Amino acid sequence: MKTRYQCSDQIKQARQQIRQSVRKARRSISEPQQRLFASSASQRLLQQVQTRGARHVALYLTNDGELDTAPLIQALWDAGVNLYLPRLHPFCRGNLLFFAYTPETTLVENVLKIREPILDITRMILPHELDAVVTPLVAFDNTGARMGMGGGFYDRTLANWHKTGKPYPIGFAHDCQQVDSLDSEHWDVPLPVIVTPTRVLKF
Repeated sequence: MKTRYQCSDQIKQARQQIRQSVRKARRSISEPQQRLFASSASQRLLQQVQTRGARHVALYLTNDGELDTAPLIQALWDAGVNLYLPRLHPFCRGNLLFFAYTPETTLVENVLKIREPILDITRMILPHELDAVVTPLVAFDNTGARMGMGGGFYDRTLANWHKTGKPYPIGFAHDCQQVDSLDSEHWDVPLPVIVTPTRVLKF
């Protein structure tokens, strides 16, 4: 009979295999395809933001073969939406802070080799003040379960969104990042909607 710890180890191993496989798949997408997919997905997500009347939206800068957010960022700026980027919390490990993002924002590279805004509390917004958060993800399944990189940053940010409806989470991913099923941990926050280049999936 397997112990709880053995089952947990097996889940971790399975999740790691999925991470490796999906990250390899999205990195193999050619540059022309990346541009085409990003353009299509950005228009779909813009429609979601406009339908919700969201004025304050957090998102992320693309890394490691993720669906490029550059066209989305420009489309949201053009639509007059206020944008925000995450920054690693300097004191509370595993948590994020969010800061206003404009074309003039100064960015620096953090310990994870990801660009983030400088620490300027005059430009900070609290998570519950955000209308929506466009979340990165490694994989998702047909129930809306989301797999991130394993740090739990967005799970902590979104832990209470369903109580107040804010910030509303929207996944943004390549179609190839969908898998049959994911073994979720109790802290994993499922997504109510995921936007891909070809679909808007609602759960």
